[in-house]
Amino acid sequence: MLKIDDTDRLILAELAADSRLSMSELGRRINLSAPSVGERVRRLESFGVINGYTIEVDHELLGQPIQCLIEATVKNGNYEAFTQFLGQQSNVSFCYRISGSACYMLKMQFTTFAEAEQFIDATIPYAQTVTHFIFSEIDLKNR
Repeated sequence: MLKIDDTDRLILAELAADSRLSMSELGRRINLSAPSVGERVRRLESFGVINGYTIEVDHELLGQPIQCLIEATVKNGNYEAFTQFLGQQSNVSFCYRISGSACYMLKMQFTTFAEAEQFIDATIPYAQTVTHFIFSEIDLKNR
């Protein structure tokens, strides 16, 4: 059984903030040697606490300045068809199955509002949608 201690929590917090940290830099930040940190990180990975490392993409710089959150409520219980349809979309950042009035919450990026409208129109056979366009992100970490 895996036991998580305060040092493991510090490691996780540092990696959550910057997953590209070297083991020596991570060790400096939490006051532990690089080999000890590396061993702890490998243990956290082997138990599935750390499942992967991600990047943040600036979609505006990629020519996709329009970002939105889309609530989707599947029609006629046809979840499989809807998820297959979503699997064909390359601009979905995340898709969560949720509780509440909608079935799914998606985050998507588009190059134009017309492209967003085309996607929403294409979902009509599968789901009813409510689209929330994102104006800005609030950085709660640096407040």
